[in-house]
Amino acid sequence: MLSSSVFRNTISSISIISTSSSSNSTKIKPNSLKSNSINFRATSKPPNSTKVDETEIPRVLLNSVRVLEWDKLCDAVSSFAATSLGRQASKEQLWVFDQTYEESLRQLRETNAAVEIHKYSSAVMDFASIDALLVRSAIDHTRRSSSVSGQEAIAVAVLLQFAETLQLNIKSAIKENADLHDRFMPLVEPILSWVISKPLVRSILRLVSEDGSIKDSASGKLQQARGRVLSLESKLYQLINTLISNEEDNTTSLEASNVGGRWCIRSRAGQVTNFKGLLLSSGAGIGNVMEPVSAVQLNDDLLEAKASVADAEAEVLLDITEKIKLDLEDIENLLKNIVELDVINARAVYGLSLGGTFPNLLKLDDKNAALSSEGFSTKDSSSKILYSPKKRWKLYLPKAYHPLLLQRHRHTLRDAKKEVANAKAELRRRRLYGDNFSQQGTTQIDIKKLQEKVTQVENSPPIPSDFQIADNTRVLLITGPNTGGKTICLKAVGLAAMMAKAARSLCFMLRTSTHPVV
Repeated sequence: MLSSSVFRNTISSISIISTSSSSNSTKIKPNSLKSNSINFRATSKPPNSTKVDETEIPRVLLNSVRVLEWDKLCDAVSSFAATSLGRQASKEQLWVFDQTYEESLRQLRETNAAVEIHKYSSAVMDFASIDALLVRSAIDHTRRSSSVSGQEAIAVAVLLQFAETLQLNIKSAIKENADLHDRFMPLVEPILSWVISKPLVRSILRLVSEDGSIKDSASGKLQQARGRVLSLESKLYQLINTLISNEEDNTTSLEASNVGGRWCIRSRAGQVTNFKGLLLSSGAGIGNVMEPVSAVQLNDDLLEAKASVADAEAEVLLDITEKIKLDLEDIENLLKNIVELDVINARAVYGLSLGGTFPNLLKLDDKNAALSSEGFSTKDSSSKILYSPKKRWKLYLPKAYHPLLLQRHRHTLRDAKKEVANAKAELRRRRLYGDNFSQQGTTQIDIKKLQEKVTQVENSPPIPSDFQIADNTRVLLITGPNTGGKTICLKAVGLAAMMAKAARSLCFMLRTSTHPVV
């Protein structure tokens, strides 16, 4: 009997049936997944077999996922996460293989909700502005009663602003169309339940600039200290320039230098100067560094003023830290939810990018029962042969693509088109500036070759396979010549099962005409 250990409770068979088929179903539209569904059937009863030695499971499992190149698919999916913590969490989640049926079903619903939000507006789920690592660092510093930095404070404010904007967009969408509430489930309720401190956002933005620097207006003490620093630096600048200009013929060999925050004059080794000063350093090749006596007090005052600035900035940051501490639990929960949402969004965007089809997970009590197409309607007359109610399947995958091959083909096509665009831009540049075309460079012939390469790639897409294994099949024998696609077909089935479990959109496309049963 065909068997696959996909959930903790072994799946005795996997059955897949598409619920709709149309002549336009193979066309992938932007921001849309296939409306048809792929159905996986699982039973929760464990098979009557001896208990497997748990010490052997990791090795067998790792060997299996290595053959399937699961790590490459994990990298592909996690690359769609916008935050660093989201990418890390996405990979960690994909490498968890002991999910229950209920857990996979929950993740599938979350992915579907994210797709629905993308259909409404793809900009709503853009997490690129969030620096999750800085927010995490701000939380850690606050928990240890250590002051946050200006950049960490801004990262917290950006997180809260994003959450507020997302809430407003979701509320606005539901207000326009009440049906969206159900379509956005189960993500809508957690999003609308976020606690966001608007006063904290206003306070941070009032005190800290976008680059993380403390504003002059943050406190009177800070403004006064910075004003004194500017005044002293101006006096030192004038003094140093005056001393250098007074050195008759030696001005070309003298230059202002800052050593440890003190303004000095650098000269050649052994050079005699007219001003009195303190020798701070000297040596062959580096010359002499002298602090003019007349600049000593100003330098002392400057260092003192800068220390006052640092103290004033520390007071502002400490005040921000105390305000963050008041909402620390809400901020920590919000960061956790945002990272989880980023992971869910990565799954959704990955499926959208490949035009995938959602799997439909069905759990049956009888592990020996096969799933038939009865109960699934279709309007396409040609589908009556494919999905006959009299036919019962162990496995049904219409036009299944190997996801890594499909992704590789799209990347190759994208790169080929980019080469054409770059070549055309180079040709326009050469014409504009009148470059000599006899020299080695881009020509119309080169562009034509690149365009032919694009056409060649477009005409060589990955070939999908149809998997239809009837209920009464006990043994499946796959034969064929070398490089005939046997291994790719088996890998496609294995990845399909794992992707369905991980709530990933499967790379299936409905066929528009009948095909022989494989």
